[in-house]
Amino acid sequence: MSEKKLMLGNEAIARGAYEAGVKVSAAYPGTPSTEISENIVKYDEIYAEWSPNEKVAMEVAIGASMAGSRALVSMKHVGVNVASDPLYTVSYIGVTGGLVLVAADDPGMYSSQNEQDSRAVARAAHIPVIEPSDSSEAKEFVKFAFDLSEKYDTPVMLRTTTRLSHSQGIVELEERFEPIDIPYEKNIAKNVMMPGNAIKRHPVVEAREKQMAIDGEDFPVNRIEMADKSIGVITSGIPYQYVKEALPNASVLKLGVVNPLPRKMIEKFAKEVDKLYIIEELDPIIEEQVKSWGIECTGKEILTIQGEYSANMLRKAILGAEGDLTAPAQVPMRPPILCPGCPHRATFYALKKLGLHAAGDIGCYTLGAVAPLGVVDTTVCMGSSISTLHGMEKAGGREFIKDWVAVIGDSTFMHTGVNSLINMFYNQGTGTVLILDNSTTGMTGHQDHAATGKTLKGETVLAVDLYKLCHDGIGIENTRIVSAFDSEALTAAIKEEVAREKVSVIIVQAPCALLKSNKPKPAFKIDTEKCVRCGMCMKPGCPAITRKPDGAIAIDATLCNGCGLCEGLCKKGAIVR
Repeated sequence: MSEKKLMLGNEAIARGAYEAGVKVSAAYPGTPSTEISENIVKYDEIYAEWSPNEKVAMEVAIGASMAGSRALVSMKHVGVNVASDPLYTVSYIGVTGGLVLVAADDPGMYSSQNEQDSRAVARAAHIPVIEPSDSSEAKEFVKFAFDLSEKYDTPVMLRTTTRLSHSQGIVELEERFEPIDIPYEKNIAKNVMMPGNAIKRHPVVEAREKQMAIDGEDFPVNRIEMADKSIGVITSGIPYQYVKEALPNASVLKLGVVNPLPRKMIEKFAKEVDKLYIIEELDPIIEEQVKSWGIECTGKEILTIQGEYSANMLRKAILGAEGDLTAPAQVPMRPPILCPGCPHRATFYALKKLGLHAAGDIGCYTLGAVAPLGVVDTTVCMGSSISTLHGMEKAGGREFIKDWVAVIGDSTFMHTGVNSLINMFYNQGTGTVLILDNSTTGMTGHQDHAATGKTLKGETVLAVDLYKLCHDGIGIENTRIVSAFDSEALTAAIKEEVAREKVSVIIVQAPCALLKSNKPKPAFKIDTEKCVRCGMCMKPGCPAITRKPDGAIAIDATLCNGCGLCEGLCKKGAIVR
């Protein structure tokens, strides 16, 4: 009897990769995709790594496929942008061993800077998209994706969303399939995408896509659930769950493959129902294609292109249910804030004291944009802070950036920030870059990277030395290391480097307060006899420090991890361990 287990969607995807016989997995951590790799690493049969960025991860998986093995690459939706260069080209090349890209979209932007729809990228790249609706399908669709990849000589995108990634469902565990590695054969016409070869491959891609659209009617992941014909719904992914809850009697065409669409199947279904709805989150990818075929249907006229859907939303939009069913439960606001003892707080407080602006990046340090610190003025994407500062300097001159710095985390610096720093140095820019080295990839849950000295498998390796990389490798003479919690030294270093008319780098070091290896020091408390209630200790905004209704200041010992920032700010010696 087979075993059944309750699994997160991401955990089920990892299990699907194991059962499909995947040999190589590469990824860069990014919510909501991170747990895929964190579960894949549990299977010794799969080589798994954190790559420095998504482009590299994509290329690692492509190489594994070319070598004849099945390979998985996973990332969040904005990571697909980083990986798009090799992705678009491998669509022309095709595969040897199966190649599957897991793209985790984030409707509602719970942890992302935009709400893009990865299906649009896949359509542009001419690769098929498979979309599961629950954890069980997530596992099974991974296996189907590899079969599809090898049958049609194409990379395949498995598209998930936050709701699928982080919800649980029953999954039936099965044995691992051990595919025989396909022997490598030199094939320059297929694998070397110079213009002459690419021109010949483009018609192959178009023919492949047309054939898949014809065959889609017979794909087991596309199915018709015929019931009451007065309402028909075409849907896929998580919205299928909302449709079944809100419209239990409706006829449903559930699409597992959402690109290319099975046109004949859709036309047949449309003729069978009186009123046709297209229910899909984010962009009208399916809807626009269906309407282009002259099929009458309703979709975004009554539904939003923003955020997640819900059963209540569909009841109101389609059935006209009374009341504001889409209104969320009213809960107290809880603004995001840096953790107690976070070294970034010390850095941002130093910048605020000096009256400086920061070009920011993606990571925990985006919280430096909010009160009470408020020093981060820009955030665009991974690795953008240094390039943004460089662009400001080239547009506005040295005078424009005299009170600006760029801030970037250690993981983000390894991701794409290093390229930006090379660009600034090579193109004779000026500006101060603060690498906030907290020894981890913090916001996505403490994953290691090339500068921490640990692999995804937990192996100890030689870590990239950020100082040597900047000073010796790139050649930035003005590179220094400062402790985040040495307030005087940090403030002096920033003040000195900002005054230079050169590129300078300050590596601000202190481990993330939540790292298991970072043992908290004894908590602080207020000596009420010495405290004059000036509030200096509260200015950095540490959540462990509060002011009572009577004006007295208190430190919550259950939150304080003894970082010492507040102790350094108190001129009266009123903060003691």
